[in-house]
Amino acid sequence: MKKKKIMVAGHISLDITPEFRNSPTQKFSKVLQQGKLTNVGTAQMALGGAVSNTGLALHKLGADVVLTAKIGTDLFGDIISKKLESHGCPMHLIRDEHGETSYTIVIAPKGSDRAFLHDPGSNHTFCTEDLDWEEIKKADYFHFGYPTLMRRFYENEGEELLNLYRTLKELGITTSLDLTAVDPESEAGKCNWKDILRKVLPYVDFFVPSIEELGYMIDQKRYQKWQDLAAGEDIVSILSLKNDVRPLAEKVLSFGCGAVLLKCGAAGMYLKTSGKERILQADPDLEGWEEIELFEDSFVPDRILSGTGAGDTSIGAFLYAAMQGCTPKESVEYAAATGACCVSTYDTISGLKSFPELREKIQKGWEKQKIIKE
Repeated sequence: MKKKKIMVAGHISLDITPEFRNSPTQKFSKVLQQGKLTNVGTAQMALGGAVSNTGLALHKLGADVVLTAKIGTDLFGDIISKKLESHGCPMHLIRDEHGETSYTIVIAPKGSDRAFLHDPGSNHTFCTEDLDWEEIKKADYFHFGYPTLMRRFYENEGEELLNLYRTLKELGITTSLDLTAVDPESEAGKCNWKDILRKVLPYVDFFVPSIEELGYMIDQKRYQKWQDLAAGEDIVSILSLKNDVRPLAEKVLSFGCGAVLLKCGAAGMYLKTSGKERILQADPDLEGWEEIELFEDSFVPDRILSGTGAGDTSIGAFLYAAMQGCTPKESVEYAAATGACCVSTYDTISGLKSFPELREKIQKGWEKQKIIKE
């Protein structure tokens, strides 16, 4: 099998992450309270967003990857550009003279999922006209991340997103799509994402959202029930594979995507694929990927410093494994293992390990944790 090339495009930002020094057993709601001063350590500045997290993970794992994103001409933009250059990954950065660079304040107490304060910046004006289509035609795979934070791709009922994926499939490119959480009070939060996904997913081969994002977008009643049961804590702790995870996966497969990989946070990852004809339309080399259902429990990290980017780097590992001809089981294993490595460092890339290193660690009995109920 020839080495395949992938373009990773979409959202990018500069992540500013203060170091929390709380006990891992302390609840998020106790760490941050109104009127309370919370002492933190040094703030880390790192690349954030799907383009840097997923793209640089692919690059470190050995993939032939090119990155495409839009940033401003301001100081934050210069920092992003220099940080990307330091990794030596091919990239196509659009510098927006009229907009500012996106940034995110990442609130990541130990032992808890993260919260974010985010300014989308120039991501809002990124559109298909910014893409280098001659470069895209050289790619076998195309991954797009976070249209939920990019105005041009969710306005007008997702028309730009639909046009992007329809054109990619006309070129015979294998496609994947990732989302991120939306603020219910924002423009994106008021969109009918269920209708947008119903239109776009027939052109998406690998759909890779988180369980929470998907629940919010296509089943508000179920999502609200999760919120009530979790009572402000991590939703995955109350989820059932049978009653929650599988029904959502089946719903989006019915929309027409080739496969869905649901990121379930600290619990692990769930893969469900369509029939043989649809899978081979995605990539003729995906023989044996049809009608797969499996849940991969998460691996216990060596330590937990920050969950930032864990889902994105997992997706990078999953796509690279699929591109290399790995089985579905191997691909999801590598994805879960990569996520466990990611959380062991404050940045998203330095803790990642090669597939041979991960395989050795797995074969030596890397401990897993069971969170999701059957």
